[in-house]
Amino acid sequence: MRSLIIHNPNSGFGSDAIFEFERMLIGPGDECCMRLLRSDEPADEALADAEDFDVCVLSGGDGTVSGMLHSLAYRDVTACVFPSGTANLLYSNIGNAFEPAALARACKAGKTALLDLGEISWCDDHGVERTRGFSLISGIGYDAQLMRAAIPNKKAMGQAAYFAAVLADPNATLATFEITIDGERFTYEGISCLVADTAMLQGDIELIPDCRLDDGLLDSIALETKSLGDLARPFLAGLFDRTGKTLGRPTITQRRGSEIKVVSSEPLPLEIDGDAVDGLVSGYTARVLKSAIRVVVDPTSPYYPKDATA
Repeated sequence: MRSLIIHNPNSGFGSDAIFEFERMLIGPGDECCMRLLRSDEPADEALADAEDFDVCVLSGGDGTVSGMLHSLAYRDVTACVFPSGTANLLYSNIGNAFEPAALARACKAGKTALLDLGEISWCDDHGVERTRGFSLISGIGYDAQLMRAAIPNKKAMGQAAYFAAVLADPNATLATFEITIDGERFTYEGISCLVADTAMLQGDIELIPDCRLDDGLLDSIALETKSLGDLARPFLAGLFDRTGKTLGRPTITQRRGSEIKVVSSEPLPLEIDGDAVDGLVSGYTARVLKSAIRVVVDPTSPYYPKDATA
C-alpha cells in the first residue's frame, strides 16, 4: 500500500500521535510519504499528486483538514482524516475510533463512505471574492468573535481557550440577517448566523438534530438571541437532550437547503470550521458539494457501509 500523510506540525495537543500512526500503518512492502505543511503552503500544492497513492491521510485541525478535503473534492482519492487538532470535531462527527492502531487498520481494510462538503464564498475587506471548503460549522457573528479571541491561547490551553474568550469578552453584536435558502427568503434577528454540514459538538451534543455528512443538504442556523445569557437555554437543553429531538434547541432556528445566502445588517467576523478569517464581512453564500469526498471509515462510524463486514 502506498500512503501519503499531510501533517500540520502546528496543530494541537495530538500532533505527535501522527508519527505513532505512521509506524502502525506501514508493513512489509508498504511505502509511506510524509509531508509537513508550511504555514503558507496551499493545500492544492501538497495534494497535487494525491491520485498516485492508495490513501491520503490528512492530519491537522478542523480548518486545515477541511481545506485539504476541499482540494480533494470529486477527485479519485481515498482520504483518511487524522485527529491532531485542538477540538477534532470533524473526526468525532465521522465517528471512527480514536486509537491510532484502529485507524491504521481501517486504512488497510479500505472501507469508505462518500460524504458531502460545504463551500463558502464571501467578499473580503478589499472587495475580493474568496472561497473555502468546510466540513462542520461556519458563519458570522458571536461564535466567530470567540474563535478570533481564542487564537492566542489555543496552543497552550486547548479547548479551554474558547471558554476564556467568553469570559474576556461577553458582549455580542445584535444584527438582522436576511437568509435566502434555495430561493426562499427569511429574516431573523440575533447574534450569529451559521451554516452547517454537520453539527455535533463536544460531548456528543448535536447543535441541531439529524444533521449528517451524507444527506446532500446544508443547515442554516440562526441564533435568535438578544444577549449572551439567552444561550444558556440551548446549552442546558443540550446537556439533557444530546440529540435535540426531545427538548429541541430554544432560541435556535434551523432550516435546510442546498444553497444558503446570508446578508447581515452589520459587518461581522467570519469563521470557517473554527478558523477566524481576517477582517469583517457583510454576508456569505454557502453551497453543498454532494458526495464530494471518499473517506476511510471503520465499524464504529455511523457512515460505515451497512453491507460491509467488520
